[in-house]
Amino acid sequence: MNFRISGLPAAEFQPLFNLSGDELRSRDARRVVADAKPGFPCRVSLADAEVGEELILLNHTHQAVRSPYRASGPVFVRRAATQAFDQIGNVPEQLCVRLLSLRAYDSTDSIIQADVVDGREVERLLSAFLADPKTAYIHIHFARHGCYAARAERA
Repeated sequence: MNFRISGLPAAEFQPLFNLSGDELRSRDARRVVADAKPGFPCRVSLADAEVGEELILLNHTHQAVRSPYRASGPVFVRRAATQAFDQIGNVPEQLCVRLLSLRAYDSTDSIIQADVVDGREVERLLSAFLADPKTAYIHIHFARHGCYAARAERA
């Protein structure tokens, strides 16, 4: 089963880099500088920030639906991320090097399947979930911290 993985839209976050520290705090966000790699996974480019790179850490509603599964959580966005990752059949390195939690949703935005997988094996689980005709889309999370990572769907 061919899959498509996509990051968050860059345009939604770029204005945040023009805000002061106080303005970011008023939005429950903050400016950070990467001090390790990996460790600061950008949800737009789906690439880890380089040491010294500027990011914004903020709460983002990644499941903005009218269901009990509505959800939000912390995400990092790199200043340099001007284009969202959006590729068919390609798993970004950021996902391959982490333990992942996949959650398959149906057309009512309800979870119908979920499992944890080593990132090197994520294609197998994506294919299995997408083989189910009830699966509308999949959210990929970093299993250890539980944070939203990316969206996957049929190509």
